[in-house]
Amino acid sequence: MKVVTIGGGSSYTPELVEGFIKRYDELPIRELWLVDVEEGKEKLEIVGALARRMVKKASVDMEIHLTLDRQKALINADFVTTQLRVGQLDARIQDERIPLKYGMIGQETNGAGGLFKGLRTIPVLLKIAEEIHEVCPNAWLINFTNPAGMVTEALLRYGKHSKVVGFCNLPVHMTNSIASLLQIEKEDVHIEFAGLNHLVYGLHVYAKGKEVTQEVIRRLSDPKSQVTMRNIAPIPWQPDFLEALGVILCPYHRYYYKTKEILAEELLAFQSGTTRAEAVKALEAELFELYKNPNLEMKPPQLEKRGGAYYSDAACNLISSIHNDKGDIQTLNVKNNGAISSFPNESAVEVNCVVTKQGPVPLAVGELPVEVNGLVQQIKSFERVGAEAAVTGSYEKALVALSINPLVPSDELAKSVLDELLQAHREYLPAFFKEVNA
Repeated sequence: MKVVTIGGGSSYTPELVEGFIKRYDELPIRELWLVDVEEGKEKLEIVGALARRMVKKASVDMEIHLTLDRQKALINADFVTTQLRVGQLDARIQDERIPLKYGMIGQETNGAGGLFKGLRTIPVLLKIAEEIHEVCPNAWLINFTNPAGMVTEALLRYGKHSKVVGFCNLPVHMTNSIASLLQIEKEDVHIEFAGLNHLVYGLHVYAKGKEVTQEVIRRLSDPKSQVTMRNIAPIPWQPDFLEALGVILCPYHRYYYKTKEILAEELLAFQSGTTRAEAVKALEAELFELYKNPNLEMKPPQLEKRGGAYYSDAACNLISSIHNDKGDIQTLNVKNNGAISSFPNESAVEVNCVVTKQGPVPLAVGELPVEVNGLVQQIKSFERVGAEAAVTGSYEKALVALSINPLVPSDELAKSVLDELLQAHREYLPAFFKEVNA
């Protein structure tokens, strides 16, 4: 087997390598190619050296290749994973700080920040999909890159390669947290997930085959028993609201149901110069100093401080399930194909799927509860119009996408923040400046 990881200089790569090592008996990867761009060359070499030490310590027959030549890496690939960040963390800092200047939430996958990460990322991912289709047409593209919902939407609607799966660690994180809450093994918990990336709901929870949804909701109503993530303020839910809604919320729902409180937290961080992006940049610098240590031969525990911790390990599980035709159930971003009846078949949704050698098969959930359907439809509209803006370079589509997002309070503010973010990211948005560049 050959796996290619684009964005191989990411601080998450050691977790990916660890996941492949521990599954080596069922997932015999002979070649792992780590690919990056010139700006990421130093990080690629640091991460690559650590990956080689990890493989050597584990005594597995896996060759680690480092390259900046993407097409060379793709030859005969079986799986391609994408975990890239166009503009690196400095771009994320702009995505967070500029919206906050205008008094609106700045976050890398939600609102204005999420739109601009999508605008920078989608053209690059579509080019990668085209290269996969030409160079290794039988390979699966497993995308971790955020905003995963909008990116997967674009890949499915506009991409040349059909074997695409979007992936997120959030459902895994929620399952683990609820298992801990119930004091049972995670393997004994099954949650029926449905919605969109970073807007997924747990419709039903089963513990050892018995439905326990209401019991879990009651427990989550206790401020001491929240499902939280390191990158989102753990503001407790209002208990009556949680019980009335009747479904399990994910941590990212706080951006929509607790906008005022989250914005207040972010403004404090903004004023003190410690937004999440700046905190992540400092943590990443710390991680790479650790990675440089020639005696380090394992993933350091500090990596778990990143909000996306466990992404890579769960992705290894997905790759193994496809390769081995396991038929197990995982929560993935895929083409709807009737899973959520109120969505078009071609739209990307996040639902439980049976994972087979032919790829994930989404499980039908019918209509979403009326209490949550409206918000999900609104965010899907945002994703679709945002993806179209990324593909066409349309200023008007970008403005509409931003204005219909519930985290943007007015069209006037949308235009102001759009204009400033366009200028801030100009070098990464050639489609929006083609007339100027002509």
